[in-house]
Amino acid sequence: MINQIEHICVLGLGYIGLPTASLFATNGFSVTGVDVNPFVVETINRGDIHIEEPGLQAVVQAAIDAGSLRARMAPVAADAFIIAVPTPVTPSKLADLKYIRAAANAIVPLLRPGNLVVLESTSPPGTTANLLADLLSESGLVAGRDYHLAHCPERVLPGKILQELIENHRIIGGYTPKCAELAWALYGSIVSGEIHLTDATTAELVKVMENTYRDVNIALANELAMIAEHLGADAWEVIRLANLHPRVNLHSPGPGVGGHCISVDPWFIVEQAPEQARLIKLARTINDHMPHVVLGKLKELLRGVDQPKVAVLGVAYKGNVDDTRESPALEVVRGLKEAGIDVCIFDPHVRECEFELCDVETTLSGADVLVLLTPHNEYRFLDPDAVAKLVRRTVLVDCQNFLSHSQWRASNFKIASLGDGPRYAAVA
Repeated sequence: MINQIEHICVLGLGYIGLPTASLFATNGFSVTGVDVNPFVVETINRGDIHIEEPGLQAVVQAAIDAGSLRARMAPVAADAFIIAVPTPVTPSKLADLKYIRAAANAIVPLLRPGNLVVLESTSPPGTTANLLADLLSESGLVAGRDYHLAHCPERVLPGKILQELIENHRIIGGYTPKCAELAWALYGSIVSGEIHLTDATTAELVKVMENTYRDVNIALANELAMIAEHLGADAWEVIRLANLHPRVNLHSPGPGVGGHCISVDPWFIVEQAPEQARLIKLARTINDHMPHVVLGKLKELLRGVDQPKVAVLGVAYKGNVDDTRESPALEVVRGLKEAGIDVCIFDPHVRECEFELCDVETTLSGADVLVLLTPHNEYRFLDPDAVAKLVRRTVLVDCQNFLSHSQWRASNFKIASLGDGPRYAAVA
C-alpha cells in the first residue's frame, strides 16, 4: 500500500511537525508543510529552522535543497495528511482543541477517497474516533470506508527528537484495523523501532498515560521535598538512599512541571474521567503548586532586604532546550514581579520570552539571590568566585540540585534547595 502515498501534507511545523515532515521528505516522499505563522514558513523555505533541536537544521536544509519539502500557509491536496498542531488546555484545565478543529476544516475541501489522515497531536481519548471523524465527515466521505483515519502519537524527548522519531517504539491506533495497517505502512518507511497497532482511542490513552506516569511520580518527589523541609530532613539524601533499594526509583523534586506534554496531558484524562482520575488530578495540583513553594522560599530569603533583586537562571521548561511552554520558571518570575521584586533573567537557549532576557553579567550584577530554575549545562561553567564579585549577597537557591554546592560554598555562598530541611534565616 505504501506506493499509493507519494505526497504528504503536514499541518503544524513546530517541535513535532517539522522534524516529522523533514524525515519523510528525506526518505522519498514529497512533503508540503503547513503553518499559519509566515515567519515559520519563510524560515523553513530558506533552509533554516525556528526551533532549537540538534541535527534538525541539516535535515531541513537537505530536504529543501532536494526540493522534497516546501512550506506553505495553507494545505494542498495530498495522498496523506498528518495533523501535528498544539493541543493546549484552557485556564479551567479543559482541552482546547481549536487547532485540531481548524486543521480538520482546512483538510475537508481537499479530502479524496483513499486518503490517509493521521492525528499526531496529543489528544483526549476519543478525539480521533469522535471529534475528528465527525469534522471530516463534512467532506461527504466516511472514515474507514472512503478514507483512512488513524492516531499516531509522538513519543519523543526534546533534544533527541530526530533520533527518537526513528528509533522509539511507535503506537498506531486506527479507526479500523485497515486504517491502522495503512498508517503502519507509511510510518514504517521512517521508523526503525517496533510499530504496535491498536485502536485510536487506546493509542490516545497510551500517550496521555505515559506522561501522566511521569507527572504522578514527580508529584511524589515534590511532596517528599515539602515533607522533608517540614521534618528537617534532606530530601535529596532520602532519594539517594531510598533508590539503593532494587525496586525503588524516586524521581527528583523541582520548581514544577512544564512543557506541552507532562504538564498538560493528565488534564485530558481528568476531563474525560473526573470521578476516576482522583490521584492524577491531585498530582497535577501538587506540581502546579511548586512555583509558589519556590516563591515562598525566595521571599523568606529576601525578608528585610531593601530594593531586592533576584537573578534567574533559566526560564525554559527543561534543561538544554529553548522551549518555554508551560514553564514553571515563568510562573516564578511572574510572582516575583507581582511582589515588586526586581528580576533579571539569563537563559542561553531561550530566544523569545514574555519577559526581558539579559546577558549573564547584567543578570548577576547587584543580585541578592541567585535562583537556578532550569538545569542548562552552561550554568555548570559559572565561576562562583567571579559571581561573588558581581552579586550584592552570596545566596544561591538551586531548585534542581544541579550545581556543585561544595564549590559554591567555598566561595562563601549560602545554598538553599527544595527539600533541604531547616530553612535559612533571612539574608538581610
